[in-house]
Amino acid sequence: MPDPFIMVAPNGARRTKADHPALPVTLPEIVDTARTCFAAGAHGLHLHVREASGAHSLDAGRYRETLDELARAVPDMRLQITTEAVGLYSVAQQLDCLEQVRPGWASIAVRETARDMDLAPRVYAACADMGCDVQHILYDTDDIALVKDWQARGIIHPDQSSVLFVLGRYSPGQVSDPSDLAPFLAALPDAPDWMLCAFGPQEHACLIHAAKHGGNLRVGFENSLVDANGAPHANNAASVAALVHSLESASS
Repeated sequence: MPDPFIMVAPNGARRTKADHPALPVTLPEIVDTARTCFAAGAHGLHLHVREASGAHSLDAGRYRETLDELARAVPDMRLQITTEAVGLYSVAQQLDCLEQVRPGWASIAVRETARDMDLAPRVYAACADMGCDVQHILYDTDDIALVKDWQARGIIHPDQSSVLFVLGRYSPGQVSDPSDLAPFLAALPDAPDWMLCAFGPQEHACLIHAAKHGGNLRVGFENSLVDANGAPHANNAASVAALVHSLESASS
């Protein structure tokens, strides 16, 4: 089994410390989580920033400040920002965030970008112009069909081929199963660069299954707070460490 790239998604847009006291919200907490997760085996970090109130934010200033701090604290960790709307931000605001932050890597949900077809080509063109790698967030095979259509029409540029398959986000109780990966691979069998994340207690089982199929992995509190037995992970680094241990066991 090849060694997958492991990205930690430590907080997401919706969860709070009421969900888990170790969920990182403030800048110091995010930086400390990055350090411990990198030490545990994570190669990259999927970044969400929050307002002072704890609410999800696409504020460019907050992003730039956090990216700068992370670059100093974990210079060898690859950083990705989210453009997730969470029902709060328009495509125009998402585009403005990208243009102001100018990140090296960003995740973009095609179903969100499709809300404004006048701006959709500008989103991908802006990323291409600034040298920002795009990872398309795909929740189902309809999203895959949309990506294929936009690639054929030139809305998505040829080198913007990286995708994240998301399991369980819209299933009852946000529970995923390793078998949920099959429709994604059937719909996009030749994806050159794909990653998986999975909601619920079977998160790690889904990730191990993806690794066996050549996928990269995203793990962390954005997707699951608990292990397969329903016991909470102590923190994000504990989840990363447990995944790394499982990968080593599966490879031996």
